[in-house]
Amino acid sequence: MTPTLKLLRELIALPSVNPSLLPAGDPRAGEQRVAEFLAATAGAAGLDVDLQEVLPGRWNFLTRLTPTGKVRQRVLLAPHLDTVPAATDDQFDPRVRGTRLYGRGACDTKGSVAAMFTALLTLAQTRTRPANTEIVFAGLVDEEIGQAGSRALAAARFPADLAIVGEPTTLRVVTAHKGNLWLKLTTKGKAAHGSRPDLGRNAILEMARIVQLLETGYAAELATRRHPSLGCATVNTGTIRGGGQANIVPAKCVITIDRRTLPGETDAAVARELKTLLRQHGLSATITSEKSGACRPLETDCELPLVRQFMQTVRQTKPVGANYFCDAAVLAAGGIPSVVFGPGDIAQAHTADEWIALASLEKARDLLVRFLGGLA
Repeated sequence: MTPTLKLLRELIALPSVNPSLLPAGDPRAGEQRVAEFLAATAGAAGLDVDLQEVLPGRWNFLTRLTPTGKVRQRVLLAPHLDTVPAATDDQFDPRVRGTRLYGRGACDTKGSVAAMFTALLTLAQTRTRPANTEIVFAGLVDEEIGQAGSRALAAARFPADLAIVGEPTTLRVVTAHKGNLWLKLTTKGKAAHGSRPDLGRNAILEMARIVQLLETGYAAELATRRHPSLGCATVNTGTIRGGGQANIVPAKCVITIDRRTLPGETDAAVARELKTLLRQHGLSATITSEKSGACRPLETDCELPLVRQFMQTVRQTKPVGANYFCDAAVLAAGGIPSVVFGPGDIAQAHTADEWIALASLEKARDLLVRFLGGLA
């Protein structure tokens, strides 16, 4: 068993489900077990360790490999430690079947944690550490919900010349990803007895017209806005709530929508666009944000020297985009040029039989060692 596979099995067996996705007090909640395990492993390898408290009982784990000479640049390896809940408790029992390893977090993103961390340990244990580049591993908390870990790092103005954010990208260097905007739309009506609907105003009916507009005309218009690496912007109506019982004309209806944004689009501009759209069609709803922090799109210049060198290492000639949002955009907004890279495929993330290909895991580690070991 390789060190990377061994570490991944150990990480999967340590539940680190985002606490926001579990009932209070659930023993599987929180990243603490994983952070402490990695800290102990790094300490045993002689690396400096730092735990940055982000939320009560939840810490970013940081360790660094100092260069042989003066620090002239810094590369940040930044996978996240939290996972979504398991479909069954069996997912915390890592299982190798054929050429795959199954378990919660196998690809999202404990596979990236294992590949990046063992790459760092490999460099620490050999003579291939860079002369003037410091390499920092940062295991981040809360990516699955609010990105509190990356937001804390960005707010602290952590200095780095490149961040490689660990996500399942099938070993491609992703330089752009979509933003994610959740909006709540509320329509107001007038309650009345179900036997006299003419005396009320049905909030659900108004909302039905809005949903129809969003999912047809607006979605079609968004399909015309295309990015060379990301495709088109999208909208999805995810939830709807309205009314209390059948014999009351509903006075309120609420939907939440997921709007995926492209580079150049802002949250404020999207909200204004929707207000204008509703007004043009004689519809009315209040619009508020459902996210506490901005989830901006990412677009990093492929010609930045470190980005170009990393792409050359993985033999990639063209930029690649991802439809999902991740910590990369948060770190980029904090001043760190960021790309996304890791073993596994996003198609397996969050599934009831999440898995990662063993070959992908080992290749990720090898590519990282080759890139990092080749830095000045």
